[in-house]
Amino acid sequence: MSAEKLLERFKKVRCTGRGRWVACCPAHDDHSPSLALRELDDGRVLVHCFAGCSAHEVVSAVGLDLGDLFPPRKIGFGNGKPERRPFHAADILRCIATEALVVAMAATRLQAGAPAGNDRKRLLLAVQRIYQAMDAGGISHVK
Repeated sequence: MSAEKLLERFKKVRCTGRGRWVACCPAHDDHSPSLALRELDDGRVLVHCFAGCSAHEVVSAVGLDLGDLFPPRKIGFGNGKPERRPFHAADILRCIATEALVVAMAATRLQAGAPAGNDRKRLLLAVQRIYQAMDAGGISHVK
């Protein structure tokens, strides 16, 4: 399936470059785009949710399966080589902007002495999502 046909199934789709888009993830309650999509030259479509949903969960939520992310195989056509850094840094930053805002807000509330219960849990989730985004971008980090 082409990227254009696939993109029709997502909300708040925005083109971020040639063959690159961000959209709201249909696999979770997404209010701002946390899903990055990229169409490679050979027709494969890469999908990554920076909130942690698997590619299977994402395509299943729009009534597709993982096979729909690949072009039809041609006889004698070899497998495409894996991408070293499949997602552009700007797309990763756009998708984690909300998480960075959550970190700033939670840290401010905690510093002011606000009760830590839900803020601490949400802060830890935001940090986890930022680490996942770094992994998707091939960026090393210390845990």
